[in-house]
Amino acid sequence: MLAISKQELQINEEIRDKEVLVIDANGEKRGVMSARDAQKLAFDQSLDLVKIAPQATPPVCRILDYGKYCFEQQKREKEARKNQKVVEIKEIRMFSAIDTHDFETKVSQGKKFLQGGDKLKVSVRFRKRAIAHPHLGEELLERYRDACGDIAIVDKPPKMEGRAIVMFMSPKVQKPEKKQRPPKAESAE
Repeated sequence: MLAISKQELQINEEIRDKEVLVIDANGEKRGVMSARDAQKLAFDQSLDLVKIAPQATPPVCRILDYGKYCFEQQKREKEARKNQKVVEIKEIRMFSAIDTHDFETKVSQGKKFLQGGDKLKVSVRFRKRAIAHPHLGEELLERYRDACGDIAIVDKPPKMEGRAIVMFMSPKVQKPEKKQRPPKAESAE
């Protein structure tokens, strides 16, 4: 899993600025004051002083419960990760000499992947002397493209890579159908 880089906030004694703009726990501006006075104000309320905008002039600090703030940030990040969809690339491998039933099976499997929202990498591999006839692989990929044409679009057209021809497909974006509003009921007066 890829770690998200995040900026560490300065809290309490780590704030070394002479003057800061203070926002209290209720979100109201308290004005510009020295960092020491702002810390004292935060400690009197049993809260922390957190520098939230270090690039501002003067830097903006907020009085809040830092532990609760960190917990809520983690909760928001967890919710964001839960809502995002990871698109996987599934691969279908065929050989240049494939039978019709095997081809139909590969097409149905590829359609299942595409309907699941995944991208698809379709490759035709050449064995031994079959590499001398790359047009057979291109024709096979064209048939595959036509078979999946109703639910997929081609991202990258067929291209020779080593002893294989590769094509990438992704599902078509389906526009949500517009819901029609029921007619307004006329009031009888």
